[in-house]
Amino acid sequence: MTKTETKSADASAPAEQMRTALSGFLNEFKEFKGNVETKLHKQEERMTMLDRKSLIAGRPALSTAAEVDAPHQKAFAAYLRSGDDDALRGLQMEEKALSTAVSAEGGYLVDPQTSETIKGVLQSTASIRAIAQVVSVEATSYDVLVDHTEFGSGWASETSTMTETDTPQIDRVTIPLHELSAMPKASQRLLDDSAFDIEGWLAARIADRFARAEAAAFINGDGLDKPTGILTHTQVPENSWTWGALGYIATGTDGDFDATSPSDAILDLVYSLGAEYRAGATFVMNSKTAGVVRKMKDADGRFLWTDGLAAGEPARLLGFPVLIAEDMPDIASDASAIAFGDFSAGYTVAERPDLRVLRDPFSAKPHVLFYATKRVGGDVSDFAAIKLLKFAIS
Repeated sequence: MTKTETKSADASAPAEQMRTALSGFLNEFKEFKGNVETKLHKQEERMTMLDRKSLIAGRPALSTAAEVDAPHQKAFAAYLRSGDDDALRGLQMEEKALSTAVSAEGGYLVDPQTSETIKGVLQSTASIRAIAQVVSVEATSYDVLVDHTEFGSGWASETSTMTETDTPQIDRVTIPLHELSAMPKASQRLLDDSAFDIEGWLAARIADRFARAEAAAFINGDGLDKPTGILTHTQVPENSWTWGALGYIATGTDGDFDATSPSDAILDLVYSLGAEYRAGATFVMNSKTAGVVRKMKDADGRFLWTDGLAAGEPARLLGFPVLIAEDMPDIASDASAIAFGDFSAGYTVAERPDLRVLRDPFSAKPHVLFYATKRVGGDVSDFAAIKLLKFAIS
């Protein structure tokens, strides 16, 4: 080999080494890339299989709330659809909120969202509940202590002997809680339907039943396994009223208003109530009675009845709000068709804040019964705070 050829070989050696090294690097990179793609593909297949298993095993949510934010929704849905109480037992945090659930009886409280829905419907109904005092209790009864007498007093000179004065007497009104129940049912097929709003259906049925039952009992309940209504108590003429009875004003005409001055009886009713109660007083009557009363005018031809000026504001009679309660009696002979008083002082509704639902898939196959119960009581707590208008001669 000549000297020139030796120099040329020496010059090309580094380039050849570079090509060899680059070729090896590219081969190794391709192998690494292939390994990464293979692992990613396997991971993708594994995640797909997990997602499919989750879709098969899972149930659709019962509300628009995210499942992660509302575990009680998932547990309650599983219980309603299949009676599976494992999820409820596993919710340690939710069990504190549902503290009155009794596993041995198979009863569980409804979830918080459903309870709030039912409560809202009850408050929006035309019931004494809307204007009465409502208290939540954990016992089986609620006691109201009422002092309706006065201290004795007298004037004395500087040197005169003090004499003993009258001591006030305290009365106790006990309001027992009674069980209000409803038992709607649905077929298992509907419960299995993912598009069926179980919570909305259950809340609407129970709320409708409870609202109507409560409203009737607060007016006409006899106190036997139900609240005591305002019209159940003894009614006496206002001029002979004593504690323990409700005083009434007579219209002077049997079964009607007085033909000559029909509004006089309503004015007498208003001012038969003590001044301390009139500031918070409300008229209570049904729609038929309201239809008669709203036609009345004073001596100057002005209507006694005025409609609310703002949305949601009640109509007013002589400046006092009117509650339309359909369970009040119609105008008839000896009927106490209108009540007037401060019901926040005069009537107390006591209730336990929880609602229990017992799922029964056996008694009415192929339907599933939902036995819902709530404990509520009510009674007159201040007999001086409510007066009645009686359509009678005296």
